Amino acid sequence: MYQIKGNHLPMKPRERLYLLGAAQLSDNELLALLLRTGTQKDSVTQVADKLLAKYDSLAGFEAASIEELLHQSGIGLVKAIEIKAMIELGKRIYQSVDSKKHQVIGSESFAKMLMPELGKLKQEHLIAFFLDNKNQVIRRRTIFIGSLNQSIAHPREILHYGVRYMAAAIILVHNHPSGKVNPSQADQNFTQKIKESCQIIGIELIDHLIIGYSDYYSFKAHQKI
Repeated sequence: MYQIKGNHLPMKPRERLYLLGAAQLSDNELLALLLRTGTQKDSVTQVADKLLAKYDSLAGFEAASIEELLHQSGIGLVKAIEIKAMIELGKRIYQSVDSKKHQVIGSESFAKMLMPELGKLKQEHLIAFFLDNKNQVIRRRTIFIGSLNQSIAHPREILHYGVRYMAAAIILVHNHPSGKVNPSQADQNFTQKIKESCQIIGIELIDHLIIGYSDYYSFKAHQKI
């Protein structure tokens, strides 16, 4: 049993989490728990306050690099790595839960759902969504990070996972960091190659979406699938 010291003292974040649950803690308290220690000058909660002020909110940490975090008072290499790991773990938990319950109704709503996440990425990410016969997402998988004109952009891996997950259909999504969503010739060649490969093994390629900052391109809507 967790022991709480002294009933007359305010509870520390760790004690509050144990007794009340994580949802009852403030952003400052959660960040302080992760940081664990402060500096000679500032307590851990003061370090957390300064970090939140620097990045406006917890969401601001996502764009911060490890090198940038290292310049903040109270943040060493281990803490910087742990903060980035926490952010990535949170994203993956959200993606896993959201994807598993999501039913694809149409390309427009699906693309708009992905814009906040993919529209701000600095590199191209090719992501495959594997669907069952009710158009519900079975699994989401990042196939690679890079450009579609590289040899790594090959149907082989996508179809491997399609068969592995027993998918009835696939939606491909990739982002254009430039924000311009018109497909390149490499995008068109790749889509055609995927479509032909899917037909051979009996998996439907529902769409290939290109995501920008605030816009998207659907190969299906333009009758190119």
